[in-house]
Amino acid sequence: MISTIDDSKREVAAIFNSAIAAAAIGAAWELGLLDELRDHKKVDVHKFAKQHDLDSGSIQGLVTALAVVNVVERDHDTAVPGRLLDETYRNKSLFHWLALGSGGLFSRMQYVVRNENRKGSFYSRDPAAIAYACRDINLQHFDPVFWAAMDGLDYKFHSVVDLGSGSGERLMQTLDRYPGTTGIGIDVAGPAIKVATDEALERGFRDRLSFIEGDAREMVYCDEFARVDLLMCFMMGHDFWPRDNCIATLQRLRKAFPKARRFLLGDTTRILLDNPRSRHAVTEDDVPIFTLGFEFGHAMMGVYLPTMEEWEAVFAEGGWRCVKTHLIKSSYLSVIFELEHD
Repeated sequence: MISTIDDSKREVAAIFNSAIAAAAIGAAWELGLLDELRDHKKVDVHKFAKQHDLDSGSIQGLVTALAVVNVVERDHDTAVPGRLLDETYRNKSLFHWLALGSGGLFSRMQYVVRNENRKGSFYSRDPAAIAYACRDINLQHFDPVFWAAMDGLDYKFHSVVDLGSGSGERLMQTLDRYPGTTGIGIDVAGPAIKVATDEALERGFRDRLSFIEGDAREMVYCDEFARVDLLMCFMMGHDFWPRDNCIATLQRLRKAFPKARRFLLGDTTRILLDNPRSRHAVTEDDVPIFTLGFEFGHAMMGVYLPTMEEWEAVFAEGGWRCVKTHLIKSSYLSVIFELEHD
């Protein structure tokens, strides 16, 4: 009986400590500590804090939080890679998305779930932090499949639009890789637009790349879109839903970009909450990283997440034909649909 009680105490302590460590992982990445550990295999904690003008006591606490969950090991004031550093580093942006970008949402769930409060702007997230995290999420998880899809296009494109462009990194990489092309980024978040515009200017894209603050769900044709022959959208397609809204958005995009020969639509699909009728569904005993946070977070925001099968059922009515389905090989279920005008 005592053993059972002790085990329960340790398990509950692990839940509490992991909540702190999740935020610490995101912060350690943004501060450069995870890269320092990965690249040099050893970090003098006091020296790191001094070099980066960080509060030494706070950094000691951050390193301790990482040590508690085996991301690092400590020898007095020296930190070295722990057993879980490599896997944590691979998923660092997911922790950043959860604890830093979406922290304002999850810390207020007791307020957000009350129907009386669910009107107007009833939740808050940090759009700049979301863009920061999504930049690496794309790099680590979407990009290998994305570039393979791009290399497989059966035509040479000249102008590309990215809906929900965030930091603009995907567009800038695309323009680097395909000389002579131009791009337009469209995002609803003003702070993300500013970050992307500043980065584009710094990297020399002044004449090839521009950013527009706008809602991808409300696109209408304008002269700037006349030459666009490639459309892409990543990690925000779920904002098109519910179903009727999604079909209407797809139809508007069809009209707004009449010359777009391909539409690469990438997103994470629902596999856990609300008993999804999907061949990809998982149980509560086997939930992969990101899935619970992504699905629960969007449920609180009132955003419907479709299953793979629900996506597949709307393209024809929306005026598009799915010519290829590119599955993302990660622990959670993501996909890039390659669409063309129906």
